[in-house]
Amino acid sequence: MADQLGEIFKQIKKYNKIIIHRHQRPDPDAIGSQVGLGEILKASFPYKQVYLVGKHIPGFDWIGTMDDISSATFDDALVIVTDTANAPRIDDRRFNNGDKLIKIDHHPNDEPFGDLMWVQPAASSCSEMIYDFYQRFADELTLPKKAAHALYAGIIGDTGRFLYPATTPRTMLVAGALMAAGADAAAISRREDEISLPVARLSAYVYEHLTILDHGAAYVVLTDEILKKFGLTEAGTSAVVSLPGRVKSVSAWAVFVQQEDDHYRIRLRSKGPVINELAKHHDGGGHPLASGAKAKDEAEIKQVIAELDQLTQTQK
Repeated sequence: MADQLGEIFKQIKKYNKIIIHRHQRPDPDAIGSQVGLGEILKASFPYKQVYLVGKHIPGFDWIGTMDDISSATFDDALVIVTDTANAPRIDDRRFNNGDKLIKIDHHPNDEPFGDLMWVQPAASSCSEMIYDFYQRFADELTLPKKAAHALYAGIIGDTGRFLYPATTPRTMLVAGALMAAGADAAAISRREDEISLPVARLSAYVYEHLTILDHGAAYVVLTDEILKKFGLTEAGTSAVVSLPGRVKSVSAWAVFVQQEDDHYRIRLRSKGPVINELAKHHDGGGHPLASGAKAKDEAEIKQVIAELDQLTQTQK
């Protein structure tokens, strides 16, 4: 790891323009790692041009905002992509227009990209990795309060407020260090725990219509018609993905969300059975206990449910 970090830091010091990307449909860790790294670099190298790019997501403005830059800005720039497993998921398709590309990620490295890669699947989050990078070169880097805020938000998001198994003793040490650097832990946790009234009503729908099979597999299907009933879009469903896991008898679950082109986005989660191989069979992938996939129609939905049911029987 030290050699990888040393080479990444060497490139950061070399380039005067640095552009940081993250994945499409971002979560707190995607935004947090991106913003956290950006704020560290801005504070440490005030003479450098550091930009954050990707779609503006108003709901994450409390973590940080994106920059609107021209394509010419990518000329002679170092591009860094955080929290993104594969190139097709990178937000802002100009990521290949820079001079050099670096991948920093904590997903399994099934689809490598970039000139340099630092991938740590055992890390709780990419935000934790960005703190590790800061700590490795703390004698040359500055950790401002805004970066601590963003990185703590990312860790909270990807660990479910320290609920998920990826939370390690190291994660807790990093969280404490970020609090010491100015992150308001209570305020961030409250912010990530808040839901709108439409999402609260959708949550009730999820529990009412959740199907739980004999061996602990569970699923719910959210059609476009259902989302319209609650006044929500697909993006508004992220807050309900973890809900089935609170049911004691559920060990792994799938939330199927209909898209504009009528295919279904599948969010897979688990308390134990490994689900990322199942996701790979359906145009997806991810972590062993948190993955995403796609289903083109109801027949494929049934196939995914059957495979999930089989997993819960064989991986108890």
